[in-house]
Amino acid sequence: MILEALQYAATRTVTPKEFRPHIRYSVNLWARANRCAKAWAEHENNSRQFVLQSARKLKQRRTAVVLGSGLLRDVPYDALVAMLDTVVLVDLVHLASLQAKLRLNAKKNVRIANRDLSGFDEILAGKEAEPLDFLRRVPYLDLVVSANLLSQIGTGAYHRLEREKITNAPDDLLPKLIQTHVDALAGLPCKACLVTDTSFDVIGKDGSQQQHEDLLHGIQISSPTAAWEWPLAPLGEESRDYRIVHHVIARELT
Repeated sequence: MILEALQYAATRTVTPKEFRPHIRYSVNLWARANRCAKAWAEHENNSRQFVLQSARKLKQRRTAVVLGSGLLRDVPYDALVAMLDTVVLVDLVHLASLQAKLRLNAKKNVRIANRDLSGFDEILAGKEAEPLDFLRRVPYLDLVVSANLLSQIGTGAYHRLEREKITNAPDDLLPKLIQTHVDALAGLPCKACLVTDTSFDVIGKDGSQQQHEDLLHGIQISSPTAAWEWPLAPLGEESRDYRIVHHVIARELT
């Protein structure tokens, strides 16, 4: 708890005010990732290898943008920094410990940006959501990675609806947000690759499925190149009676 408190306090000082409400989630994720490092290792390696394979196909290696860069555990950060002229990391929050690591980058070719990538506010205001339109203004863009972000767009929107007691949201808000992200990636003039969890199962100690949830709210990602399981919460992490396993897919959209 002491380390989490220090991480929170340090991150708060380097995070723009409008994004500070999201720090707690990022710190909690960081703490869980540390506790579950062994269980998450295969998932993180699979994610990194898929992104790296996509990057190696690039004819030009100028700029890459990582959407949902998070803790950088599931992104081949060192390889991308070495391969490309510029790497841009985009997320709601960048932890202070991560920012300290970035400052050690000898090439000085990494940029960070705090940004809401969901499109939630635009759709709620009755506007057309274009949360990735900023990519049009990124010069020499050769690669965009959506890194275990897609499901969080829907989950974050659901929790915001509950927390803020929003009652005027369209019925199809969650699938619309998810489809908007997928369509925006697929419409990019550069290579775009997607890694996302699509659903999860709650599994009892006896191996029985106690719960199944669709994290993409009915949106299908066709023809994935790879698929694997991510033991997000091993037995004992949330309960002694069950574990939670997420199902992950990866594919290039362009």
